[in-house]
Order: sequence, then C-alpha cells, then structure tokens
Amino acid sequence: MQPARTPATSRTIDPLIHEPAHQPTCNNLAVFPDLGYTLMRGTTGDDMTQVDQFESVFRSAVGNPFVFDRPEYASVLIIADLDGDPASAYAANVKRFLAVIEPAQWSIIEGKAFSTTEDLSALVSERKPDLIVTYRNLHSSAWKSAHSLGTHVDVLIQQSEVPVLLTPNPRADYQSSHAMEDTNSVTAVTDHLLNDHRLVNAGARFTQKDGTLHLMHIEDDATYDRYIDAISKIPTINTDQARKVIGEQLLKEPARYISECTRVLKEEGLSISLTSCVEFGHLLKAFEAHISDYKTDLLVMNTKDEDQLAMHGLAYPLAVELRHIAILML
Repeated sequence: MQPARTPATSRTIDPLIHEPAHQPTCNNLAVFPDLGYTLMRGTTGDDMTQVDQFESVFRSAVGNPFVFDRPEYASVLIIADLDGDPASAYAANVKRFLAVIEPAQWSIIEGKAFSTTEDLSALVSERKPDLIVTYRNLHSSAWKSAHSLGTHVDVLIQQSEVPVLLTPNPRADYQSSHAMEDTNSVTAVTDHLLNDHRLVNAGARFTQKDGTLHLMHIEDDATYDRYIDAISKIPTINTDQARKVIGEQLLKEPARYISECTRVLKEEGLSISLTSCVEFGHLLKAFEAHISDYKTDLLVMNTKDEDQLAMHGLAYPLAVELRHIAILML
C-alpha cells in the first residue's frame, strides 16, 4: 500500500501590488527549491550524466514571462429576451456593473428581434462587438433550474470569436447579494495557468480600481493520484520520491508564473491587488469553495479547448452551477 499523498498545506500569498483588506484561506505552495532529486531505485546522483543534471536544473530554473496586453472593449453588445422597459432596465444594470471597461459604444438586441439561434447569430455577425453580455436560457423557462445554459447561449459561445459575459437571469431571485454591483472581487480560474496571458490580462482589465484579482490554479488530485499509482508499479522508480518531486513541480510552475504576473502588473501601475491560490483538489469543489470565500463578483475562465469546438471540460459545469454570479467566458 502506498502512503497517502501529502497535501500542499503551506499558506503563502504572492507579493501583492496592494495588500487587500481580507485574504481568504487557501493552501498554497508559492516558493520551491530547485528540484535536483533522482527517482531511480538503487542509484545516486553520480549515476546520472552531468548533462542530464544540468539540463534538469536549468529547465527548473527557467521562468515563464508574463506578457501584459491590456484588452479593450470598444463595442459591447447586450442580448436580452426582454423588450421595452425591462430590457432597458437590464441594460442599465449591465452598464453600471461594467463601468470599469468604459466602452465607447453600447448596443442592445431585444427579445422581439430574434427567436432562433440562426436569427441571433446573424444579428451578432452584423454588429461585430468586442464583448457580448447576456444571460442563460434566453427565450426559455429553464432558467428556473440549474441544468443548462440554453440553446441560444450554447451556440453563441461556440460560434463567437469574442468573449461572452453571462450575468444572472434578470427574472430570477437567486443571484448573490453582491452580484452585479461592481467588480471589486474578480477571480480567474484554470487547471493550467502557466503562460495563460489572456486569462490574466482579462481578469486584470475587469478588476476595478482598488479591487482584488484572485488567480487560482487547481491541480486535479484524482488525475495526480492515478499517475502516482501507475508509477508505483514500476520497480525502478522510487514512488515516494516521485510523489514528492512531481507534486512540488506541478505547483511550483504556476506559483512562479503568478509571481511574475504580480511583478509585471505592478510595473504597469495597475491599482489592484493580487492574491494567488495554487493547490491540489477536486476541481469543481475547490473552485466553488474558493469563489464563495472570495465573494467573487466576476469569474473569468477559458471556454474553448484549442483543438476542438466543444466547450472546455471545466467551463460548462462551472457556468451551469455558478448561476448566481457573472461569468466572463473567454
């Protein structure tokens, strides 16, 4: 029987641009020594070639530079299945909520302008917005239960080449008390934060002045345990050592990347705070718990896998479950 994996329990927050008033508890590993271990049973470091040793140390020490690129949203399209005064009221609420992006032009598509997904796609193509804002279950009563995004939104997200921001349904009463007020607390989540410049830049862009951007990277513990179990069946590999160094390396790289993001955003003069959360956990449960702790106003996440049209595996359940807050889907 293999000993249980030791969870990441050290509490570390990357250097902040400004110290936030409240930092929710998160188990992080943000600083690691260079990993110079050997994993082979019955061998020593002397048995490894010097070239391999130098290459491993060098690759471990190489950082991942964050590239700052401030996204602009000159044209924002609001889509509603409401008409008249209710549609205008929803649009006004959205404009107040997203005042931080200061778009040059707002426009709205009301419910009477479309019924099918084809109608909506054609209207969006004509407007050519930089950002789309809408809500789940357009022209449907399915918003009453948390089971889907609705056909219109599914198609819109898959066809759109610009970000789609989903708000709580204006007819519903389940939105959080702090939802749609401001973007004081923005959370960017992923299971692969390394070099995800677009995610970080979008999160920083939507965080209001003196607000906090939470950068969260969760390694799926079930996947990790499956690989360690496979390693334990290879006689030539020291399982305990592999468990230690692989776990540390998996958390070291995103933690170091977040530190680089913090440094660059500080140099750019952004008046926001940054916190980091890098840990192992059950992806959906861990994200939901921390998002609740942070009192997140806006969740930012990637939507599409690079090699297919289908929605990213993590994005869909989060978008369905977290219907009480706004979600920016990149």
